[in-house]
Amino acid sequence: MLSLDNDLWAELSGPYGSAKNVPGLLQQLEQAFSQEVFDTLFQEYLFHQNSIYTAAYAVMPFLAKLAGETSDAAVRKELFIHCGIIEASRNEEHQVPYPPSWIELAEAVGSTLCTQMYGDYVNAINLFRSLTEEVLHDAAESSTDDTEKRYILIADAAFRESYIVANMLMTFTEGDEYVAVCTACENEVYIWPDEDHTVPLRAYEDDPVFHTDQEAVVIQPASSLADEAAQALAERAGRIGEQKLTAHLPYLAGKTVCPACRENLSVWPALLGTFTI
Repeated sequence: MLSLDNDLWAELSGPYGSAKNVPGLLQQLEQAFSQEVFDTLFQEYLFHQNSIYTAAYAVMPFLAKLAGETSDAAVRKELFIHCGIIEASRNEEHQVPYPPSWIELAEAVGSTLCTQMYGDYVNAINLFRSLTEEVLHDAAESSTDDTEKRYILIADAAFRESYIVANMLMTFTEGDEYVAVCTACENEVYIWPDEDHTVPLRAYEDDPVFHTDQEAVVIQPASSLADEAAQALAERAGRIGEQKLTAHLPYLAGKTVCPACRENLSVWPALLGTFTI
């Protein structure tokens, strides 16, 4: 773990510039967790508009240590969710000794430090993964709302390296709508709640918000989930009581016809097909 007095912090960056002030924020969190301090750290130095920065890699081991040591379930959940968002938002696959985008940083501070920092980040991800059962148990036992439960599922998927699922969930965080792309004609397919609430989801050719008079297309729900990623997601959603996603998954794994070209369409691959790491 990078020492807080290491000169490297000044070479690391966040969305608004240098991370030289990050060690002071980490010292405050180590003394006592403060939501205000953590929000400042996350929003000003680690994450902005679905992007993460080199400071996030160096900070992750500190946050993993806090999450592993705290007896406060709410703090553990907070750290689990936000660090899961960081892991889900990486735009590079895990590569050793460090990400290719760090070439300039390595030239400035040396490859040894970069290798150590990246190795510490990977170890932090492994520690968060080991906390999953505690976080899921706490979420199942508490009054956590569906939106927060969805973010727990995002983090869990990211820590399990199910990045495409994590990114899909993070794009559709409210779970009120989904947009797939037809594998035959490449038109967007809008997966939307049924206005009569007789079934959870139907398919539409155009955005139902702006085209209210179009005909909905029936989705035949899957009787069982064949895809391993969908199975894992359903198991965890059911375990923590995320009711909306649990109801939607059979339809998201179901079959329909494309409203535009009328070709048969398997919803799940059409939904995930536009997401990459």
